[in-house]
Amino acid sequence: MKPVHLCFLGCGFITGVHSRHLQKMGSDLVCSYASRDPERAAEYQRRFAGVGHYGGYDEALRDPAVDAVVVAVPPRYHLELVLRALEMGKHVLVEKPAFPRLDDYQSVIDARARTGRVVLVGENDHYKPLCVELRRLLASGVIGELVFGHFVTIMKKPKTGEDWRNDEEMAGGDAFFEEGIHWLHIAGNLGPRIRTIQGYRPPPAGDGPLGGDGRRKSMLAAFQYENGAAGALYYSREIPSLFRGLRLSKLFGREGIITFESNGAFIFARGERRHLPCFKLLPGWRDIRGYRAMYRDFVGAIRNGHTPEMSLERAMDDHRLMDAVYASADSMERART
Repeated sequence: MKPVHLCFLGCGFITGVHSRHLQKMGSDLVCSYASRDPERAAEYQRRFAGVGHYGGYDEALRDPAVDAVVVAVPPRYHLELVLRALEMGKHVLVEKPAFPRLDDYQSVIDARARTGRVVLVGENDHYKPLCVELRRLLASGVIGELVFGHFVTIMKKPKTGEDWRNDEEMAGGDAFFEEGIHWLHIAGNLGPRIRTIQGYRPPPAGDGPLGGDGRRKSMLAAFQYENGAAGALYYSREIPSLFRGLRLSKLFGREGIITFESNGAFIFARGERRHLPCFKLLPGWRDIRGYRAMYRDFVGAIRNGHTPEMSLERAMDDHRLMDAVYASADSMERART
């Protein structure tokens, strides 16, 4: 079958991450690269053995040989590029967070229906082996009914001054919006869905030798699932993590506990129904971040017409939760002042 010709719109860090994973997918995909800087696009073509490059996004969108595009630019520009790509007949994978505002999703849903193209929101965490295995363990009843979920993603991870993620207008929001939404998706898509949620936002670091740049880098989200279980997500990019990156999360059930490393290094599960513990080291090393599984879903949706797992509608659910986190956190701050 003819490979899908995929063109990256944007040649930044994340395009390199995607491209390294795609090099291991065989003949399903061929890649090209578009940038406002033609030399950068040509460099990415050489580095990742692409089939072509373009000196601008419109040039790529006008090429009938391009079947699909990956929108890999700052979120501020996502909506414009996604709508333009759909109108030009391209299938779209848009990096997450997909759009700064919830209303933007409906504009894209309308364009998707009008053009008959596939749109997948690039939430690779949904596809990574850790999350697939956690969903399987919960569904199989290893720990019985879920009671508590404890999710931790803490690491001291400063960004350089020129990084666009420091610009909340470019990123669509602060650190939790730009990065924490991935972890909110994991917490809300293991089985039972999140019904209510509350955000608690610590103040930014103050001035002084140990102070920060005034940007918000931490958030606690407390929530309740539809089955009554309770959970909490601890997110921070200003607290040193254990062993420079190790982060432990837990799922507590009425018949057992699952402990897992938040990035997917291992899962340890023990329940009353099974006398021997279940331990998995690197549950999916070959695709630990889920990129290849995500692109297989994207290619399959293009070829077969099925709805991708990470649909616009699923991403909208995550965005609604995110809006509720910020609305509640803002309300508490106003009440304190």
